[in-house]
Amino acid sequence: MITALILSLFIGLGQAQRFPTISYISQEKIQDIGGVVELECSVQYVRDFPVLWVKVDSVDQSRTTSISTGSTLIVKDSRFSLRYDQASSTYTLQIKDIQENDAGKYQCQVILTIAEKIKADVMVSVRIPPIIFDNSTRSVVVSEGQSIKLECYAGGYPPPRVSWRRENNALLPTGGSLYRGNILSIASVKKEDRGTYYCIAENNVGKGKRRNIAVEIEFSPVITVPKPRLGQALQYDMDLECHVEAYPPPAITWYKDEQQLSNNQHYAISQFATADEYTDTTLRILSVEKRQFGMYQCRAANKLGIAEAEVELFETSIPICPPACGQVNYSSGASSNDMAFLIGLVLIMINVVRR
Repeated sequence: MITALILSLFIGLGQAQRFPTISYISQEKIQDIGGVVELECSVQYVRDFPVLWVKVDSVDQSRTTSISTGSTLIVKDSRFSLRYDQASSTYTLQIKDIQENDAGKYQCQVILTIAEKIKADVMVSVRIPPIIFDNSTRSVVVSEGQSIKLECYAGGYPPPRVSWRRENNALLPTGGSLYRGNILSIASVKKEDRGTYYCIAENNVGKGKRRNIAVEIEFSPVITVPKPRLGQALQYDMDLECHVEAYPPPAITWYKDEQQLSNNQHYAISQFATADEYTDTTLRILSVEKRQFGMYQCRAANKLGIAEAEVELFETSIPICPPACGQVNYSSGASSNDMAFLIGLVLIMINVVRR
């Protein structure tokens, strides 16, 4: 009787030790997008109990997607495959060309009853190169003195680091050539702050992502005059120049004695924009007459203000080159007596040198 009881106890213990178990589950898998991941689940003493691979919904864990049962694949996706090794009782789930939506929690399950199951989890993370979201700043236009906020938001895995630079590594208004963070704030912008800013997102997966952000600062015109005083002889052409810096591009006019000048037989006005903010303007005085000597005004105006600069033209006895030297006959209207005088002057200088 005692012997039978002991034997029954050992049989019971043996059956208890043979209860279904998951002896091994893969550790967390981290793979670059497009790579291959293999998830292993080894089971013991499952006998006729079903073994499943499922993917658990990260928001609602009661919602799962069944991928396989036993050695049979359920999902109709050519990227998924299943291997079963009978010797080790291991079910290997392989995912090729892994995509962002493949990331999440995968679960190996042994179904005991409708209400009971043995389960083990493995997390799959997919490394994704950075992307810059559309809610990031693309360009900004403000007036000088206003504040601006440049925003840059990026996604990817691992979460990207966001930094800011300026074109040609120019100093940032915040100081230094590099700023880290999603938002670059400038309290009071100056016209020197205009230009291209770079938002850079990096997470060591593939190449970083960069967005160019154009910062336009509207400011009132500033005029510089390369040569405030210029001399020229009668009947020769002369160029008066102004360099204008402004944004938006200004309207530029020339004046003499408070009278606006225009293109005619006496004047030729030209403008050349070297950039959105820079304009060079030239007033060519044709065949200078006595009444054309004096002060000229160069004016530039945009919605933010008006600027003015003066250039003086005075009389000389000898033609000034350029622009006189650029003319075939040295003058657009010089007389033969003038030419004879110049030739005689040159001959005298030659004789002096010879002596």
